[in-house]
Amino acid sequence: MLSILGITLPIFALILAGWGARRIGVMGPMASGEINRYVVNLALPALLFDIVANAKIATIWQPGFMAAFALGGAAVFALALGVSMSRGRPLADAAIDGLNAGYANTGFIGFPLLLAVLGPSSLAPTLIASILTVCVIFALALVLLEIGLQAQAHPLHMARKVALSLARNPLLVAPALGAAVLLSGFGVAGPVNAFLKLLGGSASPCALVGLGLFLAEKRDEKASWSAIGALCVVKLVLHPALTWFLAARVFHLAPGLTHAAVLLAALPTGTGPFMVAEYYRREAALTSATILFTTIAALGSLMVWMTVM
Repeated sequence: MLSILGITLPIFALILAGWGARRIGVMGPMASGEINRYVVNLALPALLFDIVANAKIATIWQPGFMAAFALGGAAVFALALGVSMSRGRPLADAAIDGLNAGYANTGFIGFPLLLAVLGPSSLAPTLIASILTVCVIFALALVLLEIGLQAQAHPLHMARKVALSLARNPLLVAPALGAAVLLSGFGVAGPVNAFLKLLGGSASPCALVGLGLFLAEKRDEKASWSAIGALCVVKLVLHPALTWFLAARVFHLAPGLTHAAVLLAALPTGTGPFMVAEYYRREAALTSATILFTTIAALGSLMVWMTVM
């Protein structure tokens, strides 16, 4: 419990710093949006490129683990998407709901938590989970979001506009370029790598401060408590349970990989969905509340999953 608390306290501290800065007037009403633009257009693309380009194919090629984790995330994404659309919500908003359910905080919490619980052997599966989260779950949500935003156009016109939007989206372009570098075998030059580490390292802290700034704003938009509760249950209970079933019963992974997959799936919702929601001006109140409450609830749920595993 103390190790989980020690890892999550800095997250709450960064959110609180943003909240306090806005409340006392140190930062203005535009700060949240501008910080988020910086994260989406500069810091997060640098981080995504860095993660993918510097990965080792031999390390990340674990098909069983990849399938179990990716299918678990995709399943809860699809469930949240389907339920949201069945209630009459637009595709763009439903895609963000799916992202809230399937996007685990593998970067900020996953690496230190699994290192503390499972040791150095957990670094490879955590890296794989991070890549799958941003390259599969994140990319899927962006594609559906763009389709939803262009839904009123003629099908051919819509397809062209969606393709152009995706081709210009730095959150998709960056990991695609990183994959090209990885497959080329050339690697990343030292100075470029240092630049990427500095810029990419600011993504999560800035996103958390931006989340605090957003939470401090007074607004008419209110998130539904039932929706927040449902997303918390899906993220913290259903996601790891389904991942356990896939890892242990379908792909028969070794106990160490099964434990890693379940704990990674049991992590709270990361900041990625908030960046997207704020950037596109969709569902930011629900998303920010989901991130906050899953992170708080994860203090207990992770202890339960570690005890079970």
